[in-house]
Amino acid sequence: MSENDKIYIFDTTLRDGEQSPGASMNMQEKFRLAQQLVKLRVDVIEAGFPVASRGDFDCVKNIADHIKGVQIAGLARCNVKDIDTAWEALKNGDNPRIHTFLATSDIHLKYKLKMSRDQVLDLAVASVKHAASYTPNVEFSAEDASRSDLDFVCKVFGAVIDAGAKVLNYPDTTGYALPDEFGEHIRYLMNNIPNIEKAMLSVHCHNDLGLAVANSLAAVNNGARQVECTINGLGERAGNTAMEELVMAIRTRADRMNVHTDIATEHIHPSSRLVTIITGMPVQPNKAIVGANAFAHESGIHQDGMLKERTTYEIMNPCDIGLTKGNLVLGKHSGRHALKDRIVTMGYSLSEEDLSRVFERFKELADVKKEMFDEDLEAILMDVVLRIPEEYELMTLGVMSGSKVMPAAAVRLKIDNKEVEKAAIGIGPIDATFRAIADLTKTSSKLLYFAVSSITGGTDAQGEVMVRIEGDGKIVIGQGSDPDIITAAAKAYLNGLNRLVYLKKEQSKAGK
Repeated sequence: MSENDKIYIFDTTLRDGEQSPGASMNMQEKFRLAQQLVKLRVDVIEAGFPVASRGDFDCVKNIADHIKGVQIAGLARCNVKDIDTAWEALKNGDNPRIHTFLATSDIHLKYKLKMSRDQVLDLAVASVKHAASYTPNVEFSAEDASRSDLDFVCKVFGAVIDAGAKVLNYPDTTGYALPDEFGEHIRYLMNNIPNIEKAMLSVHCHNDLGLAVANSLAAVNNGARQVECTINGLGERAGNTAMEELVMAIRTRADRMNVHTDIATEHIHPSSRLVTIITGMPVQPNKAIVGANAFAHESGIHQDGMLKERTTYEIMNPCDIGLTKGNLVLGKHSGRHALKDRIVTMGYSLSEEDLSRVFERFKELADVKKEMFDEDLEAILMDVVLRIPEEYELMTLGVMSGSKVMPAAAVRLKIDNKEVEKAAIGIGPIDATFRAIADLTKTSSKLLYFAVSSITGGTDAQGEVMVRIEGDGKIVIGQGSDPDIITAAAKAYLNGLNRLVYLKKEQSKAGK
């Protein structure tokens, strides 16, 4: 296929995806995910909204300064301060992109912007010219485009192309459009913007009606050549176009789509898992492509067909997205070199210090579990690679519970290099554990959500606990894993409390 048949993947997991409630990421987590996006071979990484906060600025700058071989974009409203700040964060990147936006729908003009169409047109042109004075790589988005007057959008797009925009984004900001309608919009733009050949048309669809992927595919079929999407469809409200669904639809139905992407699909499943671990937002089991049941077959008829010929009921090979079936990798007698080889095979690169920490944790777990799987090793890797400074460290935990026993927990923590302990009773052993931890840490945070799942099968499987905690106006995710579910819960709760402390310290630094 020619270059004109390539669909550019603009990944906005780090920006729009992070706007999911409770899905905020720290600098280390964003950088780790950016590294994974490079492995996926996305074309553009939208690293954040630099003017939003000092933390966001630092995250974008860190990624632009150190992640190479991919375009790094930063979002900016149509004003000088936003654009200047975005460029300051992006300027050391490879072919950095300033992505500026302004609403074009009458409802936004009247109630939000309080501007006329002529004022919007003038501001859009002036802003793009200012951005183009820094870099030739400028993208302009017409916010709420799908509910805008099409002729006005054509007029704005034509003007910003002349001002220096190389990418024009037509968002379905509220997820309102239907696929046939959205496709018609794209066709109209392609036919009615006189200078459209000087720019690339992009789409950014939201999933409020569950149509983000369908609308994006309709746009591609009508001339759009960039799609803005997120891993797992992460994003505010009902989320965005799911990158994995879009890419695999284009690949699987190449006979009809007649386009391609450069995505290394074997990294899709590991990327999905990484986003889940970082954000604490699990993927529903029946989700397309990356859900736990996506390649599971329970019906007798389906199983019979699968045994005879896989393609009777599978239109994709699980290996194509990097899905492994819990391969046995290592045991308690495995050495450091074997562990390192497996980590490299899984796509991770660790420093010697981190490798030592992983090896120590691996040996501890291997002594408890009969079998070690990739998923077990991955849980250890995420805990080590994405670790944050521990203000509170779990030393020991003992619980007593039963049908005829008042649940109680005794917890020993290390706080400020001193060991302290507390006992508490509760409704259950986990409640008792959390009460003891809350007393020791003197936290006033609220537990908003608690979930537990099994990393692998078997009675000796590690339990994985995710909690969502609110404190000081911030919502954070805490995660922990351990063969003992109560210990995993304690680790998750402490991880969340440590994140709150970390955020408070980072805000204090930013304030200075």
